[in-house]
Amino acid sequence: MARRDKISAVDTAWLRMDRPGNLMMICAVLSFAEPISVDALKAVVAERFVRFRRFLQRPVQTPAAAFWETTDDFDLDHHVVHVALPGAAGKRELQALVSQLAATPLNPAWPLWQFHVVENYAGGSAVIVRIHHCYADGIALVQVLLSMTDIAPGGPPALAAPSSKGKSASDRDEGLGDLVQPLADALNLAKKLGASLLDNGSELWQHPGKAIALAEQVGALTGEIAKLALMGQDSPTRFKGTPGVAKRVAWAEPLPLDEVKTVGRALGASINDVLLSCVAGALRQYIARKGDATDGVMVRALVPVNLRSAEKAYKLGNQFGLVFLELPIGIANPIARLYAVRANMRALKGSYQPVLALGLLAAMGAGPKILQDQLLVALARNASAVMTNVPGPQQPLYFAGAKIAQFMFWVPQSGNIGMGVSILSYDGAVQFGLITDRGLVPDPEHVIANFGPEFEKLVLATIMSPWPRTGDLDPAVAASALATSARAKRKARRSRRSRPSRSR
Repeated sequence: MARRDKISAVDTAWLRMDRPGNLMMICAVLSFAEPISVDALKAVVAERFVRFRRFLQRPVQTPAAAFWETTDDFDLDHHVVHVALPGAAGKRELQALVSQLAATPLNPAWPLWQFHVVENYAGGSAVIVRIHHCYADGIALVQVLLSMTDIAPGGPPALAAPSSKGKSASDRDEGLGDLVQPLADALNLAKKLGASLLDNGSELWQHPGKAIALAEQVGALTGEIAKLALMGQDSPTRFKGTPGVAKRVAWAEPLPLDEVKTVGRALGASINDVLLSCVAGALRQYIARKGDATDGVMVRALVPVNLRSAEKAYKLGNQFGLVFLELPIGIANPIARLYAVRANMRALKGSYQPVLALGLLAAMGAGPKILQDQLLVALARNASAVMTNVPGPQQPLYFAGAKIAQFMFWVPQSGNIGMGVSILSYDGAVQFGLITDRGLVPDPEHVIANFGPEFEKLVLATIMSPWPRTGDLDPAVAASALATSARAKRKARRSRRSRPSRSR
């Protein structure tokens, strides 16, 4: 007889969120300069992955509830498989394979995860990982994958995540979790006071300070509900529409993390501000080259926010909320766009949106599926993308004995959202990944190609601006610096073309 454990309401919501046009799978790719065999990977999966009992279970839905079911016929051969790419396979072929797998459902007869070993990629190998979102969120799954790595070819095992103790504030702002730091105590207080009200109405009279705090929190939460209810849709761009089944995946060449940090410090902005402004610039360049209007365009992204503490990073399940972040695509000046992103991010500090979103997900999972579908459509229509940023280890790691050259992942999109942007830092570099719907954006490689140039514009404007200064660069100065640089480049190109060619 199969053993069953009830699935939480939030995880049930993610389980039921699958649509043909948007499968709820988190996909990751690890690439290596040397080959990895299927047997070597199986050994690592058997030792370090399925030690999490949840991965030995499959989700089962019934009319009454959803359950984790453990069966006695688990077979690792169903979950670690070999995949061959055609000929001398490179980045384009691997992207095509990941695109295909991202649109292929996992077999519901087995636990919903799979590792694909690509043994003939770019002279080395790659591993593609697919895990259904109902098992855990991206933060937890990245920690699980890191727990399978070593700091040297023969071990010892790597730490799950770098410690933030002893780091300066500028080194700790890699992720978006700091958005909800003020909420932890507030949530605990609200829960305790709510229980006290039921048991003993005198609690608030004895602690009037708590009553005032709770009233303020309830007022803020009510304000967030009204804000979400009245939120209009973002601009109608080619990123927005009804997604189909086919997907397209692409990733960019990594950016040096130290350079991103340096630019952020010089401009008085966080690392996230810099990276997200580059994303906005890349999206702007793409639609501009397609001949679409850019003035006043705003694309809104759903951004996951981690709600679990660092010591619980290994705990599976979904424990994150969502915030709506506005990306000012309509701003051409890279410095002005950076500061607009910074202002939007700061406006979300301490927001109750993540907690409200988590509550809505729990309500979706506990209620009937038709209600979940309606709420999902209502939430997703106000955004065009899902965007996530996960800080990873800043030292090289080894997986099944081979050094990880690149590590990237893609988040699933919910409802009718057709684009996902993933940012991951690893080994001193920042990796950008993009997944799009083929019918909406059939060429994500043309979007991703703009990330590097957009960052270069920020670097150029920063180094050409007057020094010393206090942290905020006048956008007009940045525009002048960029114009001067552009003129110098054009002059250099004309000079090269005018030189007589040398005869051999």
